[in-house]
Amino acid sequence: MLYPTYMRRSDPFALMRSLLRDADRFTPSFAARPAFPAVNVWQSDEAVAITAELPGVDPADIDIHVKDDVLTISGERKAPELPENARWHRNERGYGKFSRAVRLPFAASDDKVEARMTDGVLRIVVGRPEEDKPKKIAIKAA
Repeated sequence: MLYPTYMRRSDPFALMRSLLRDADRFTPSFAARPAFPAVNVWQSDEAVAITAELPGVDPADIDIHVKDDVLTISGERKAPELPENARWHRNERGYGKFSRAVRLPFAASDDKVEARMTDGVLRIVVGRPEEDKPKKIAIKAA
């Protein structure tokens, strides 16, 4: 009687590994990829700060837009050109167009946004409009 190769082995986990390999082949590659760029967002009473990891991206290839309460970072990380007759041995970094939207805790305008790129990290500070800043209410004595 003919048995599949996983049945002929003495390894009890061979079937499980075979099933996992098959599942990996049919899983779309985009399903396991994290969002790009990775961002951190924090806020104070005065502003919101966003940092985005963008290694290998030229600042000239990045667009930042603010509309109402959504900040959008978009651009393109270009693939390096290979020398003639060269081929990839390993290619794990992603290349191409990207876009990431971050909802802000307040409506903002372009004139309150500052952006700076240092060592592949984009830092964006969005100033809070004066009318939206928390106001201290004075208590009057009776």
